[in-house]
Amino acid sequence: MNCRPHGGKPTVALWMLVALADVGIIATAAGPALVLLIIAGLLIAAGGFYAARSLGRRTPAPAKAGFRRRA
Repeated sequence: MNCRPHGGKPTVALWMLVALADVGIIATAAGPALVLLIIAGLLIAAGGFYAARSLGRRTPAPAKAGFRRRA
């Protein structure tokens, strides 16, 4: 009665470590210059996405404060 369901958190954490190791192996094989170019491209894309979102979002004008009657 002490069995863990398939797809539990320790399994996901283990696969994340495997994926991180794979990225490290690929980065080592590709060379530092290529890795820096990829990181720079990702940063530029993220900055463009952030700029597009912030330019598209306008702050609403504050509403006029009217007088309220007390009950």
